[in-house]
Amino acid sequence: MERQYGDIIIRNAKIEDASQLCRWWNDGAVMAHAGFPNGLGITAEEIAAKIEQESDDTTRRHIILLKDTPIGEMNYRNMGDKTCEIGIKICDASCQNRGLGKIILSLFIDGLFHEFGYEKILLDTNLKNTRAQHVYEQLGFRRLGVNRDSWKDQLGNLQSSVDYELTEKDFVSYLQ
Repeated sequence: MERQYGDIIIRNAKIEDASQLCRWWNDGAVMAHAGFPNGLGITAEEIAAKIEQESDDTTRRHIILLKDTPIGEMNYRNMGDKTCEIGIKICDASCQNRGLGKIILSLFIDGLFHEFGYEKILLDTNLKNTRAQHVYEQLGFRRLGVNRDSWKDQLGNLQSSVDYELTEKDFVSYLQ
């Protein structure tokens, strides 16, 4: 998938992106919300191998560019039955809290519904990530439930998550 809206581009991750992904994934500040406050400890070669295995039919990682500069990543995973699960990280802290998340997600979700034919989109987020929950709910995602103390982060602390789903009829796009 390649989608553009103004200065924002979402494109498939390439092997050449592995070093940038490696920097983000090994940065505890970027990965803390996902349960990895010490980063993943993964190599660029391992990431490149993952990218090589991806396909539009199964799972695909994307790079988010703003004015041709990588600022984050997102992905989808085909769950079957015209359903996919997504994830997003705006990794450049200077691009957070600027309203970009709603636009980037709108662009991505529109592509998943209209180019790929998905009928339902799932995601989950840390219960503490209220900023993300607010964005998801503005886009029309419906909260399915909270999984209290359902997993441990890298430091052994119990964490809770929130499950969401979105159908096309409930989608609120922030694209003009």
